[in-house]
Amino acid sequence: QVQLVESGGGLVQAGGSLRLSCAASGRTFSRADMGWFRQAPGKEREFVAAIRWSSRTYYADAVKGRFTISRDNAKNTVYLQMNNLKPEDTAVYYCALGVGAQGSWNEYDSWGQGTQVTVSS
Repeated sequence: QVQLVESGGGLVQAGGSLRLSCAASGRTFSRADMGWFRQAPGKEREFVAAIRWSSRTYYADAVKGRFTISRDNAKNTVYLQMNNLKPEDTAVYYCALGVGAQGSWNEYDSWGQGTQVTVSS
């Protein structure tokens, strides 16, 4: 079974930066698709970014130009670099793994436990 271990969440001021990490195990990582989703209080889970096994990337309009998703196959790890953070970015961020997955939550098979990101004004 796939296990995803996340780290890097925390409290930052608006305009600051944060990098989230997600380490995967239990499945071949190099050909897996990886995604980041977030869920704010009272809101539905929304797509943030994805990187396919081919390294093609996708971003939600709300984060494009500010967030960067990347992967290190040698470390079985995916990253989300978040720059110029805004209060509306405050949410629990989840790492996900799938095959043939991109921008919808139901395309992914495995999920991390989530990490809290809080952006103050």
